[in-house]
Order: sequence, then C-alpha cells, then structure tokens
Amino acid sequence: MPASKSGGAKRVAVIGAGLIGRAWAIVFARGGADVALYDSSLPALDTALKAIGGSLEDLQRAGLLKNPGAVLKRILPTSDLATAVRGVDYVQENTPEKLETKRAMFAELDRLAPKRAVLASSTSTMQPSRFTEHLAGRARCLVAHPANPPYLVPIVELCGAPWTAHATIKRARAILEAAGMAPIAVNKEIEAFILNRLQMALLNEAFRLVDGGYVSASDLDKTLKDGLALRWAIMGPMETIDLNAPGGTADYFQRYGALIRAVERDMRRQPDWSEALAKRLDAERRRAVPLKKHGAAQAWRDRRLMALLAHKRDAARRIKPV
Repeated sequence: MPASKSGGAKRVAVIGAGLIGRAWAIVFARGGADVALYDSSLPALDTALKAIGGSLEDLQRAGLLKNPGAVLKRILPTSDLATAVRGVDYVQENTPEKLETKRAMFAELDRLAPKRAVLASSTSTMQPSRFTEHLAGRARCLVAHPANPPYLVPIVELCGAPWTAHATIKRARAILEAAGMAPIAVNKEIEAFILNRLQMALLNEAFRLVDGGYVSASDLDKTLKDGLALRWAIMGPMETIDLNAPGGTADYFQRYGALIRAVERDMRRQPDWSEALAKRLDAERRRAVPLKKHGAAQAWRDRRLMALLAHKRDAARRIKPV
C-alpha cells in the first residue's frame, strides 16, 4: 500500500457495511489506508464490495481517482469483529441509530481495539456521552459525523463527550484530514450537531414558504440551486455577508440587521410538519422523480457532485485566494 500521509492512519476498521460504511471505506482506502470492512452479514459485505467497485469506477470517470482497482484491494471484508479491529489506528462505527446498539458495540470496540486506537461514531442523532460514559476507554471516543456520502462531501463534525481527551480530537482531525476530509470541531455537545441544525433551519423556513403558498416546491429548490448554493459552494454565510456589503461585516449588520430581526420574528412560527404537507410535497417530487427512478436519481446526484468536486479542485488551483 502507499505510505500513509502525515498524521494519517495505516489501518482503519469501518464497522457496518451499509451506505455510510461503504462510503467511509472508500474515504480511507482512497487515502492510502488498509481498511477492514466489518459486517455480521456476509451478503451485506458482498453487496457492499460490488457497490464500492461501481463508485470507484464513477470516481475514475469523473477524473477524481486514478486507480480504482488499487483502492478496492485495500478494502478487506470480514464478519469477525476482533479481526476487523486488530492493529487499527482508527475505528469508524456505522451501526443502526439505536442507543442500546451503540452502547453494546462501543463496549466491544473498547474491549477489542488497540488502546491507541481512536473510536468514532457516524451517528447523526446521538451525543457521544449517551453511549460512551460506561467505558474504561471513554477518553478515546467521539462522534465523527459525516454528510452523505462522505467520499463526495468532505465535511465531518468532530464532537467529543465531556470526558473525551483533547488529544483524541486532535488525532481524529489529523487522520481525517490525511484521508482528504474537512473536519470541524463541535466544541461542546449539542443536539443534531452543526450541519443538521443549519439544514433544519433552512428546511423549516422552506416548509413555511411552501405550505403558506408563497412558492412551489420546485421553484424553492431552484432558488437554492441557482441562487444561494452557487455562493455557498465556495464560501460560507459569514464570508458571504462580509463580501456583500462595501464595508464588510459591520456594514452588513448596520444595513440589514433591522430587517433580519423583523423577518426572524415571523420565522418563529413553526411549520406543522403535517401529513397533508408531506403528501403534497411527496406528490410533487414523485411527479418529478417516480420511485422506480429514485435510485437512478441518487446516482445522478452523485455524478453531479463528482463533477462539482472536480471543478472546485481545478478552480482552486487556477484561482488563488486573496
């Protein structure tokens, strides 16, 4: 295998061969690590390897990967947990979002994995203190929450429990950066972490606008795709407001602060997330993408994300930051 990048892991265990586990296996193998992909189901492992092979070929066609065969060879399936974690530097857990399942799995990982290994969970719904408090090695445990799929969307949120060692967060960040990810620190536990809270705030307002009859679901999506998302693909909201006012952030606050406060008061009315609204939105989406084409639409999404990543990579080389 290639030498691991500075700070990277030489051997990684990915626990669970579902959609997120498969994607994490690609991330670490593409980054040069040997990856033990664990699942208790042998058919699930077979399905995962076939899906991973297809994704690697898509990455090659997009110009994002040179040798998919070499990457695939670094992913070694196993249905034995002790074998999966033997000699690893890092573990990424992806079991179902059930508290007792997480507690039981982390107890096994803490017992079986080398003491130096970082133990991370992909959970999007549980704070790490809920399933690591009872562990002897709880200082090495954290959440490393990705977006979907992580091999195309590099953000990963690192959130420790009150007892997680600072060195654990630092080491997890170095390992993930070496694997090509873009980790951020969640400085203290909060429900749904950062990315999903931002997404939920936008979804709440989107539902309010559609449910109130102000805009159709398709035109709302267009507002994001052909509006905000173009800026947000290269800079975040803090950077955006700073560049949108002649005098920078302080000027933006002075110009638009009163309007934003007034609109925010209107936004406090929560959408009802009703069954009627769900059926209405689903009906519009099914007219656009029938369920029989849902998988094909997901594949289209991934190919478009690959093209966007390739563009961002090439543009970053050509257009240097100020």
